[in-house]
Amino acid sequence: MPTLIFGFMKKIIWLFVVFILAIATGCNNKPESDNSSTAETPKTPAIAYSVANTYPHDTSFFTEGLEFYKGSFLESTGLEGKSKLVQYNLANGKVEKQITLDPKEFGEGISVLRDTLYQLTYRTGIVHVYNAKDFKKIKELPYTNGEGWGLTHDSIYLIANNGGNSLYYYEPGTFKLVKSVGITENGEPAIQLNELEYINGFIYANQWQYPYILKIDPSKGEVVAKMDLTPLIQQEKNQNPNADVLNGIAYNPEAKKFYVTGKNWSKIYELQFNF
Repeated sequence: MPTLIFGFMKKIIWLFVVFILAIATGCNNKPESDNSSTAETPKTPAIAYSVANTYPHDTSFFTEGLEFYKGSFLESTGLEGKSKLVQYNLANGKVEKQITLDPKEFGEGISVLRDTLYQLTYRTGIVHVYNAKDFKKIKELPYTNGEGWGLTHDSIYLIANNGGNSLYYYEPGTFKLVKSVGITENGEPAIQLNELEYINGFIYANQWQYPYILKIDPSKGEVVAKMDLTPLIQQEKNQNPNADVLNGIAYNPEAKKFYVTGKNWSKIYELQFNF
């Protein structure tokens, strides 16, 4: 009898130990958490830059388009009743020539292709075409793709946007739409693309109401890097409380120099970085 009781008790103790081990094992083998929902969004590579120089900028200019042309700056300014096309000397800001748009028109992006200057308007559906050397009007072309915002070219097509995330390629001389390319940043639409500048196969774009200049690979439709100009914007606003948003990119291909400004800014900034 004692032997039977001892055997029975031994079996009970063994089952209890097995039960405890099972609980401990279960507690220590929780399923791995799914990190996919908490994974960080990939960060766009940052472009490091420095300010190499500054130049005067007329604070009355509500900058919409900026262009470097044969040693001088061209600028298109906005606002109804205040829109202009201006050429001036970068070093001293002296105006060399200018024309005023119809008071009903709001000037927008500009680009010079083969000595022909194209200027978008905001909501009037007109592209002004001038001789870039003397600002003589050549013609007007219809623009039927929403609002006019930024404008540049790749030596073949004029490239424009209308405030969304797409770039539109137009035939020079007719402004006939050839194709469009949607632009994304880390898989999401790169919204509010504004002033544009084509440099060495990439398009640099202001992002309206953001402190960024995006570097876009148009062949892939992707933002491949971006420049955060928050310190520059703050510096400008500290000196000039009336400064509006960052807007305006120009490139001198001969000197390989890159310039930025903003609406009603007091300065044009020459930036140095690896293109």
